[in-house]
Amino acid sequence: MELNEEYWSTRYQNGQTGWDIGYVSTPIKEYVDQLENKELSILIPGAGNAYEAEYLWEKGFRNVTVIDLSKEPLENLKKRIPEYDDGLLIQGDFFDLDKTYDLVIEQTFFCALNPKLRHAYVKKMSQIIKPEGKLIGLLFNIPLFDDHPPFGGNSLEYKPLFENHFTIKTMETAYNSIGPRSGNELFINMTPIKK
Repeated sequence: MELNEEYWSTRYQNGQTGWDIGYVSTPIKEYVDQLENKELSILIPGAGNAYEAEYLWEKGFRNVTVIDLSKEPLENLKKRIPEYDDGLLIQGDFFDLDKTYDLVIEQTFFCALNPKLRHAYVKKMSQIIKPEGKLIGLLFNIPLFDDHPPFGGNSLEYKPLFENHFTIKTMETAYNSIGPRSGNELFINMTPIKK
């Protein structure tokens, strides 16, 4: 299975977006609520309809880059926020990014990638996050599927992946997940180890 632009665009066009809850998830919302610096450079990779970016916009953050392989979700965000800076909406591959960010928000991107790319994901994240920056967000803490996304896992698999590139401050069951995901998500908060 080729998890490329065509695959994801077809999912949007056919309404096959079961991961899309239609709003910012509670753990990420509550994390954003305690952020004070509105000047942070923020990235949301594989953002889908980017409700996190919309919520950040509502809270006054204007330097939020959204990247997705598909144009459909980027267009959806632009329809909801016509003033959104086009330069911050990137249709492209996360692995091609060459900028650095203060904060990267993980929301159903990791689980959408072929598990063979997880080492590359961690390495790339460590490269694009500034030395004092953070990777925060949610990872699924359940097995899920082997042959198509979402691909699951658990902290025993994730910790060895991340700990060579990140200082893991938090990787624990989210206490404030939405009902259908309760007990099945890990909230992560980590900073890159700069070598």
